[in-house]
Amino acid sequence: MSEESNNLADQTAPDSDSPTVVEDQVVPSTEETESEEAEVASEDVAVEEAAEEETAEETADEAETAEVEEEVEEEAVVEEEADDSPKMDWYILKVQSNRERSIAEALRRKIAIEGLEEFFGEVIVPMEKVTEFKGGKKKVVQRKLYPGYIVVNMLINDDTWFAVRETSGIGDFTGAHGKPSPMLPHEATRIIQTEEEETDDAPKLNIAFKLGDRVKIKEGTFESFEGEVNEIDEHSGRVTVMINIFGRSTPVELEYWQAEQL
Repeated sequence: MSEESNNLADQTAPDSDSPTVVEDQVVPSTEETESEEAEVASEDVAVEEAAEEETAEETADEAETAEVEEEVEEEAVVEEEADDSPKMDWYILKVQSNRERSIAEALRRKIAIEGLEEFFGEVIVPMEKVTEFKGGKKKVVQRKLYPGYIVVNMLINDDTWFAVRETSGIGDFTGAHGKPSPMLPHEATRIIQTEEEETDDAPKLNIAFKLGDRVKIKEGTFESFEGEVNEIDEHSGRVTVMINIFGRSTPVELEYWQAEQL
C-alpha cells in the first residue's frame, strides 16, 4: 500500500480519545433521571395512600352496616319476645246474682293457687257510683252495671278454662253455643274506663226515666198528676214535667226523685 493511502486511512479512522457522537439520540443526565424516579415514587405513594383511605372507608362502612344489622336483629328479637307473650281478651262470665264480688275474689284465689297469673289479667265487677234519694235524704251508693255478671281479662286454654269453670258460683262464659266470645274492644274500653274513673268522677244520679217518658208526680203540690218528661238536668237532678192543668199543658219543675215512671 502506498504512503498516500496510509495517510488517508489515518485521517478517516476514529480517534479513541474523542467523544462518540450518536446522531438523533439524547442521553438523559443523572439529575433528570433522579427527578423522574422521585416523581414515580411520589405517584406510587399517592396511589397507596388512596388505596388505604378507600380500604378504611370500606371497613368503616362494613362496621356501620354490621352495627345496623345487629340493632335490627335485637329489635326483631324484642318483637319476637313480645309476640310470644300471652294475648289476653276480655270475657263476660255469668255468675250468681248478689254474689258478684265474692265470686270474683274466689276466682282470684283460684288463679293464685293454680299458678296461672301469667294467663290472667284483671277480674272486675263493673260498678258505678249513683246518687239516690230515700225518705228525702241524699245518699251515694255503688250500683252494679251488669247484675249477675263479672268480666275477666284472660287467655283461653285448657288450664284457664277449667280454673274458671271450677270456681264456685260461676255459670259459664257468654257466647254462642257455649263457646267463649271475647268482648269487642270498645266494650272492654268502656268497662275499664268506668273502673278507673269511679273515684274521680262525681256520682251519677239514679234517674230511672228519660225524655218523653210518662211519669207520675208522687210528692209536692201536684202530687198524683201525670205528665211527660220534657227536660232533665243531670247535674242538679231537677226535671221538668209537662202536666195538664185546666186543659192546658203546663211545665212543672221538681226533683227527679219526686216523680216515678209509669
